[in-house]
Amino acid sequence: MTDEKYTGLGTKSGQDRQSHGSVSLLGKQPGIMFVAVEMVDTVRIPPWNFQRQFNDAIAEELNKKLANKVVYQVGLCICLYDITKLEDSYIFPGDGASHTKVHFRYVVFHPFLDEILVGKIKYCSQEGVHVSLGFFDDIVIPPESLQQPAKFDEAEQVWVWEYETDEGAHDLYMDQGEDIRFRVTDEVFLDTSPTGPSAAATDTPGAPGAEEGGQKKEAPYTLLGTISEPGLGLLSWWNS
Repeated sequence: MTDEKYTGLGTKSGQDRQSHGSVSLLGKQPGIMFVAVEMVDTVRIPPWNFQRQFNDAIAEELNKKLANKVVYQVGLCICLYDITKLEDSYIFPGDGASHTKVHFRYVVFHPFLDEILVGKIKYCSQEGVHVSLGFFDDIVIPPESLQQPAKFDEAEQVWVWEYETDEGAHDLYMDQGEDIRFRVTDEVFLDTSPTGPSAAATDTPGAPGAEEGGQKKEAPYTLLGTISEPGLGLLSWWNS
């Protein structure tokens, strides 16, 4: 078992988000979507890595465990920032590896609510406009948060802003691959930890839709955005 420790993450409103343990936010400033988060974990170093520099071996194990993973109520882990403290190492009977409690800071993607970000449209659906930042794809701008009036073009599979001009309505298409500026309005964390047999038993094979539900993969961390404000939306709309 690992020993992870997280404290509350501060938001712009001053409220704390609770997680499974404790996370301390370090030096997060408005407009910065990456944060350094203090964490504590017990790291196991196998005997064949004893010849390596100890800090290098620790860093490799931490990145193996956390990089590109979502920590519940914390965010998407990117890479190790630094190691702040190493406690004593122990070798337990029957296991030749060393076990060390490590205090470290990890770079995490976790934008502020109301932060302005720029991404690319990945695709559109009835659920809204899906946006990618390149390294993070689970961003959705729902229909009610688009520039209004908006409609979904079934044939083209894109959302359209029906922009009113003196000459009448002009359709502005939100095409795939276009750069889009949006404001973060909410975040959704989903605990994707494995469920026990009792929870799995509720999904009987014969139940209608059970197969599709079992195949659906839900994102552990999703951002919701809006473009229903002046200056937000496709960059091409405002460049001219």
